Amino acid sequence: MIKYLLLLLPIFVYAQSLKSLLEFATSSNELIVSQKLLSESKKSDLQSSQNSLYPTLDMGAFYQRSDAPNPFQPGTTYSGFAKLSYEVYNGGAKRDTIKQKKSSFLSSQFDVESVKNSVELSIVQKFYNIKSTESRLRAREEASKAVLAQLERMKQFFKASLATSDDVDRLQSAYDSNVYAIESIKFELFSLKKSLELQVGLQVKTLDASAFKKVSEVENEELVAIDSLRATKRSLMSASEVIDSYYYPQIKLEDTYSLYGYMDDAKFGGQVIDQITHQNKIVATLNFRLLDFGVLGEAKRAVVLQADALNEKIKYQTKEQKLQQELARERIKTAELNIKSSKSALKSASSALKTITEKYNSGIVDNVVYLDALSTQTEAKATYETSLNNLELAYALYYFYNGKKLGEYLSE
Repeated sequence: MIKYLLLLLPIFVYAQSLKSLLEFATSSNELIVSQKLLSESKKSDLQSSQNSLYPTLDMGAFYQRSDAPNPFQPGTTYSGFAKLSYEVYNGGAKRDTIKQKKSSFLSSQFDVESVKNSVELSIVQKFYNIKSTESRLRAREEASKAVLAQLERMKQFFKASLATSDDVDRLQSAYDSNVYAIESIKFELFSLKKSLELQVGLQVKTLDASAFKKVSEVENEELVAIDSLRATKRSLMSASEVIDSYYYPQIKLEDTYSLYGYMDDAKFGGQVIDQITHQNKIVATLNFRLLDFGVLGEAKRAVVLQADALNEKIKYQTKEQKLQQELARERIKTAELNIKSSKSALKSASSALKTITEKYNSGIVDNVVYLDALSTQTEAKATYETSLNNLELAYALYYFYNGKKLGEYLSE
């Protein structure tokens, strides 16, 4: 018993569900990780702006040596100083800059979710495309086995002079065509899996069956991509207010305390001159922008125009989301009808193939009729399997365009 369980172990180890792929991609997909890092940089940028509200303290020192000292300037001087600076008023620039950075950071958080959702949708689409391609491959392989069996049978008949070489050649051609089709589908499947591996960040082996919950009505939520645009627009409007602040008074205070030392004494008339050993200097600065020939005005206009452009983009994407929601509902209806239709077609094709195979084995119909029936049944089987996967894709798109997280609607 243990031996059989060990043999089955690789299947369970390598079988991957759609939900597990989505969860893994969240932490490993480079596009998502990159967007998270960009969001972290926006957070640090915001923290920097908030810290700018506090005073600054600078420390420094200098060493000065003069080859031609005089009574008022010693040959060698050294000093250390500390300077405390505080911007008393800047027209609200710092306040508006913080508002801008907050909106920019919020936008970056929405971007993380938007990229994550887009990557998840792409993974779902590739997952079910792979499932449909695997169905086509299985149908082709089953058809190839059936043709091969008839080919071997016809070769035996040919040896016994009960069939013509034309009968053998026709079946051989059908078999070779199936082999080529199988290899083409295998390459297509290989490409899809490699593309999926790139997005997930994990080697794809065997994919488990996965399905979405079939919820007919869900609450509509705005796409996070639109939320991001709104936050970016607010950031731009705050940036325009920062530009306005430059027309207001700029008041700054500085207090510098310095210590001085000398390696030689300054003398005049044989008497040592006392030098400054410490000094405290306070500076108050008031600055007004009186004229700039429209520089700030045009700069503000450029920012406002960017915000207006984003507003138009928000309107378009809002209408597009509504359109995609309507299309998603219709896509579900179409997929359900397609399942019903393709199921009937498969039942009919399978029944016809069974009857024609019996007649072909009895010599009542020729291989042309048999191969045509086999081809019809093969396509019908692949079409039915694909229709099932298309329904899952339809629901994925329905949830996506209603602003839902796809992983939360998987039934597994």
